[in-house]
Amino acid sequence: MSDRAEKRRLVLDLLQRTGHERLVLTGVGALAWYLDGARPGVVLSAERGVVAVVAGPDGDLVLAPANEVERLVAEELPADVDVRVTTWWEPLLGPDLQPGAPGVLHEDDPAAAEGLRAARASLLPGEQDRYRRLGRDTAEAMTATALLLRPDTPEREAAAMLARELVARGADPTVVLVSGEPRRAFRHPLPTAGPLGERVMMVVCARRHGLIANATRWVRFTPPSSGQQDADRRIRAVETAFLGATRPGATLGEVLAAGTAAYAEHGFAADEWTRHHQGGPTGYAGRDPVATPGSPLSVVAGQAFAWNPSGPGVKSEDTVLLGPDGLEVLTTDGVWPTSPDSLGLPRPDVLVR
Repeated sequence: MSDRAEKRRLVLDLLQRTGHERLVLTGVGALAWYLDGARPGVVLSAERGVVAVVAGPDGDLVLAPANEVERLVAEELPADVDVRVTTWWEPLLGPDLQPGAPGVLHEDDPAAAEGLRAARASLLPGEQDRYRRLGRDTAEAMTATALLLRPDTPEREAAAMLARELVARGADPTVVLVSGEPRRAFRHPLPTAGPLGERVMMVVCARRHGLIANATRWVRFTPPSSGQQDADRRIRAVETAFLGATRPGATLGEVLAAGTAAYAEHGFAADEWTRHHQGGPTGYAGRDPVATPGSPLSVVAGQAFAWNPSGPGVKSEDTVLLGPDGLEVLTTDGVWPTSPDSLGLPRPDVLVR
């Protein structure tokens, strides 16, 4: 069965379970998932697409404004959907498709939202192949950027270089964070005009075909102290605790508990995990969702994850896929220096220039 056919089956099952006739999709992530990686938006930060999909037993209908439809049909939409053209100044959804209309289920309805999250959690073969290519391209973009940086490079210039490398590879940089040495304590460092200094953190979320690759890399221009090397080693050990607990059947709450317990075990404050989110499943959202204490959501085979434990001046993050043989690191390019963790996974070292 093709990915598209399987997604239609999952949606029809959702409609049957909830007693509805049609499902309306308008969110960028949901649309990209259901339309097999189409780009349904124009504004990168938009949560809603410029099209809507109405899925039901009789097929899939795409509602598209006249100013977008030619490009969408030529470059984005699957061949097996019907298209209805609307004017650009009218709402895409008429009264018969509004929330609350008889027989209509919207993706924002709680039952639909949870059903769709579960449906897209286990990535299908075509999605996994696209994710692997995106992961490698994202890692290559970070390596290419790192090799061009200098201590006097402004953070914003570094961010622009990284964004350029991603766009050149066909990926949208939905998040680009850069911190130089003076700002390395910040967990979400939006780039500034300040110079990088001796130590740099780069963080990206790169989207292509709707999928998002997440990664963090560190660069140094001076040899690290023994204390810094020890802190880097310890945060990677915390990440390994998260990764080791990421197994089918475990709940997100259980994985989070195993990972957060490792902070104290490896010399960090026991409550360090409360100072920043720790990541979780990923795919068609940066985190789908962020793992929270006690979450009952189950880990499933074929699911992607990006855990991101952090401490003062340290952080570790890659996108991994939970396959039949265990975890596979997607955001790796074979060039950035790595060391295996206790699970045998290649984890990025600090690149010393």
